[in-house]
Amino acid sequence: MKLRTTLAALALASILLAAGCGSGSGGHGAGPAGTSGSPAHLDKVTLTLNWYPYGEHAALYYGLKTGVYRKYGIDLTIQAGQGSGKTVQAVGAGQSDFGWADTPALMQAVGKGVPVKSLGVFLQTTPASVQFFSDKGITGPADLKGKKVAGTAGDALSKTFPVFLQKNGMQLSDVSVQNTDAAGKLAAVISGQADALLGNANDQGPTIADKTGRPTTAMKFSDYGLTYYSDGLIASDGTVAKTDLATRMVKATSESFTAAAADPDAAVAAMAGSSQQLPSATVLKAQFATTLGLLHTAATTGKAPGADTEADWQATISVVSGAGLIGGSGKIGDYWAESVALKA
Repeated sequence: MKLRTTLAALALASILLAAGCGSGSGGHGAGPAGTSGSPAHLDKVTLTLNWYPYGEHAALYYGLKTGVYRKYGIDLTIQAGQGSGKTVQAVGAGQSDFGWADTPALMQAVGKGVPVKSLGVFLQTTPASVQFFSDKGITGPADLKGKKVAGTAGDALSKTFPVFLQKNGMQLSDVSVQNTDAAGKLAAVISGQADALLGNANDQGPTIADKTGRPTTAMKFSDYGLTYYSDGLIASDGTVAKTDLATRMVKATSESFTAAAADPDAAVAAMAGSSQQLPSATVLKAQFATTLGLLHTAATTGKAPGADTEADWQATISVVSGAGLIGGSGKIGDYWAESVALKA
């Protein structure tokens, strides 16, 4: 009887010890979900994308599917967006805990008093580009002279396009810009009503090629002397103040990108069923492959995804200010929550 009592006590002690290890310091362990290192408490949070899910977002869905976010104590829900501008507004208004948005859009919003910050830019080389069918005979910026280019009035691309042209010895008057919405840009190029469109190299081109069977080319701004920070993780000032949560979200997102880069096919597969508008697997793979080539600048090569530098931030502020998207030069701290961010 005494032996049974002793064994029962030891078993109970083992269970209690395992439970204690599961919560870890502050309730957030380091092991993957479902292991003894899983956090005992999960914070339910939402992440609103910059658009409907496409290849750029594969790493986020991969982190969700493989338990990376749960490992950091986060029960994540990813929801579609309708443009970076609207995502920034939603995050600033507290309608979403986190957002995935373009840095120039965030900077514009901050200038208008929206209380948001970047937690880390992941697309550190801009995907901004001029896209066209490869048989158009366009081999450089000079070949755009006299061409019809579909764009969207007021967005960051339309504002930085003149800067791109000027850096390459041209003026906006050298091309004919046709303003339309996102869907209209694709339709204009496919139908031949426009020679090219302003878009992101990791977005429209693969879709057009898939729909038409014709190869496309993206003339990236970054290949012709103009680059700046693009998409990344954002949060409201209120969420940034919750230092622990914001820090865990940054680390989980960075780890998700690292894991996805090691297995791109699995990352793309993790997006299955995420949206009725989801592109085909072929398009998603092309989009994500291009995205992986945009994760770093020369200053951050070899560093963790999402690790920014002050120099790259300053260069971005200079470009965005020069394009007239923000008034004045601004300070890095106005836009970047350095206290919770990864640093290169």
